[in-house]
Amino acid sequence: MGVILSTSERKGSARERLLARLLDAFGEALPPPEMSLREIAARIDTSHALLRYHFGALSGVLAAMLKAQRSRDNEALLEAAQQGTFDDFVMAIWRTYTRPEQLSRACGFFYVVGLAAYDPEDFREFTESIGDLTVMLSSLAEREGLDTKEARDLATVTIAAIRGLLLQEVLTPGTRSEDAVTLILRMREGQSVPRSRPER
Repeated sequence: MGVILSTSERKGSARERLLARLLDAFGEALPPPEMSLREIAARIDTSHALLRYHFGALSGVLAAMLKAQRSRDNEALLEAAQQGTFDDFVMAIWRTYTRPEQLSRACGFFYVVGLAAYDPEDFREFTESIGDLTVMLSSLAEREGLDTKEARDLATVTIAAIRGLLLQEVLTPGTRSEDAVTLILRMREGQSVPRSRPER
């Protein structure tokens, strides 16, 4: 006699299979907010009722996809963290999320974050997952000599600055600059911002 799965186990398994199909269909990107659940369902050859049952509205689909995509990214970033310095890891994060093919996902990230700000309970799983980079960066800072609180504060501010720069890139594409990230790193080291000398 086979193993009988509970309702929650069956639901979780079906949800994971649907999520895998969504990730296969959209790759690095996300469905745009104007795309309906029916259109997304047709894209992965399923019913919109099934998507709604497992993910709720479109925002639930986006949040689940973002969480899975970011988890996949973090596996690669973790290797950079293990092999490099704090500064190396910050630059790796920036370059990962400013690749041209990532712009759709960056837009989706800020869209879901905006929704979560109004309804945090419905997006708790998503919001709890976005602290992962801060944890990884904090560990690197501790490894380089900071105490736990200093490392956590530094990581928090650095990730916040990166996300602010990424939002600027979403709103005004083409204006991103690694110089800004370099400046963040110089400021955390207590280095002054170079000023041009006045002409004589």
